[in-house]
Amino acid sequence: MNNKRISLSTPTMHGEEMTFVQEAFDKNWIAPLGFNVDNFEEEASSYLSQGLTEKYHTLALSSGTASLHLAYKLAGVKRGDIVLCTDMTFAATVNPISYEGGVQVFIDSETDTWNMSPEALETAFKKYPQAKVVALAHLYGTPSKMDEILFLCKKYGATLVEDAAESFSATYKGRQTGTFGKYNAISFNGNKIITTSGGGMLITPDKKARDKAFFWSTQSRENALWYQHEEIGYNYRMSNVVAGIGRGQLIHLDEHRDKKEKIYQIYKDGFKNLPIKMNPYLDYTKPNFWLSCMTVEDKKVSPMKILEKLNADNIETRPIWKPMHMQPVFKAHDFISVTDKPVTEDIFARGLCLPSDIKMTEDEQLFVIDKIKACF
Repeated sequence: MNNKRISLSTPTMHGEEMTFVQEAFDKNWIAPLGFNVDNFEEEASSYLSQGLTEKYHTLALSSGTASLHLAYKLAGVKRGDIVLCTDMTFAATVNPISYEGGVQVFIDSETDTWNMSPEALETAFKKYPQAKVVALAHLYGTPSKMDEILFLCKKYGATLVEDAAESFSATYKGRQTGTFGKYNAISFNGNKIITTSGGGMLITPDKKARDKAFFWSTQSRENALWYQHEEIGYNYRMSNVVAGIGRGQLIHLDEHRDKKEKIYQIYKDGFKNLPIKMNPYLDYTKPNFWLSCMTVEDKKVSPMKILEKLNADNIETRPIWKPMHMQPVFKAHDFISVTDKPVTEDIFARGLCLPSDIKMTEDEQLFVIDKIKACF
């Protein structure tokens, strides 16, 4: 048994993070807002906007979920509104729709990226012509078919909310994910490609929308000497200390992405002669390879059996996200698929997330590969 735990994905810290955090302590600027928050937003905006003619404005918040909640509010989601959603994702993509009383309709994936199927999305638009918001997530850092999705949103007059929580630094035809929707979100949770320990960011090309979200995130406090509130607000702002961690991490974002890609490639090479396929991506995209995943093509070998055997060797793995339409909390919600067997159900049944921690050594990764080979 392996004595050292081989983790799925944990924070990788450097040194710059502490420099920015120490500055916050030295200046006694610990509370939300402050110079680290301002600079983190500007630095992230510059990264996301590279190569674009328009600037994408950012708002650092307490979580990716908070960012998505404000994105849905900006998109105008109200009680009873239908929102067409990615089916295979973490619940945080779709939960905030319920905060506003919206109704999720889940859209099956396609096999080329495991992301939302454009064909299924168009079927959903025909069934729900009143739907005016699409909630799209890029699974495991792999960009979706954005040309097709954007074409359909324009055709049916829908606003795209892009959940790039898992895909920060991934690009579609050279453009950063998180800049395709009218309102977008990324996450800095502890297991993401860079982290602030917890936090997220709202992204939009609309400066007025960004400022409105800022207003909501600070308890909707009006500009008055006393505490005046004319709308419901939220305590969603990021702290100056947390933003300092983010600034230090952002310096290493591309370095982390490159290391994640190397991990993916080692797995792909290691599984060449096995009935295993890696999570796919389009050749004109550049994923961030946040998590390397696989599907088992041999019906005699169960992914859960592989998970159990790896866990016995102190190797952390995880099932693929359970599709939202299979979650008990959403059992009454509609699900749109255009295949005989839903793609998301098939991937969930045959899939497994592999250790993708960038501190994992090559020898440790080869140990994981050998343990998986032994299962066949």
